[in-house]
Amino acid sequence: MDAATQDMVQTGFDGVRSMLSVIIATHESERALVPTLAALVRGVTAGLVGEVVVVDAGSTDGTAEVADIAGCRFVASSEPLGVRLREAAASTRAPWLMFLRAGTVLEPGWIDVVGHFIEQADLNGAAQAAVFRPQTSASANGVAEALAMMRASFAAPRPEHGLVLARRHYEEIGQHEPHESADMALLRRIGRRRLARLGARAAYRAYT
Repeated sequence: MDAATQDMVQTGFDGVRSMLSVIIATHESERALVPTLAALVRGVTAGLVGEVVVVDAGSTDGTAEVADIAGCRFVASSEPLGVRLREAAASTRAPWLMFLRAGTVLEPGWIDVVGHFIEQADLNGAAQAAVFRPQTSASANGVAEALAMMRASFAAPRPEHGLVLARRHYEEIGQHEPHESADMALLRRIGRRRLARLGARAAYRAYT
């Protein structure tokens, strides 16, 4: 991991308060976590991301070491996923939260897209939650690519697509429930009509 990934905790850029705390759920995620964190580096250096918290379910691989090298705050717990995510969110300070799974990689340009979304939401009270668009197959082209994009736009949001939402909204809807499927349950509770689709994509790869 290069020097740019050494510190994923930052107070802001040119004195501007960071707007976003990122929370990543992991379990035996040593390989998956590296590209996920690498995609976040520019968000940290730009001042949008103030901290990254890795909430782990007791990994025995090198997940903790990867998080430590990147400067993330690492929290291990045997509690259900929903409890880990909720406690991690409560420990952060930024007014906006981003939940990711290890293995989710945001495409270049996500910083401007998320920054604009937050700015508009704060200015006019627009949607308070959003997901990234799923990455379509790199091998698709022409009609196949168009169909893949159409399917992706109508597909139900999943935790692999990431979730960005205002802390106040997160607290109003009851946060994550205390069970292992809490991230999917939270998306359902927000509802597709209240979820904006960001103009940036998230690719997901499950490492085994």
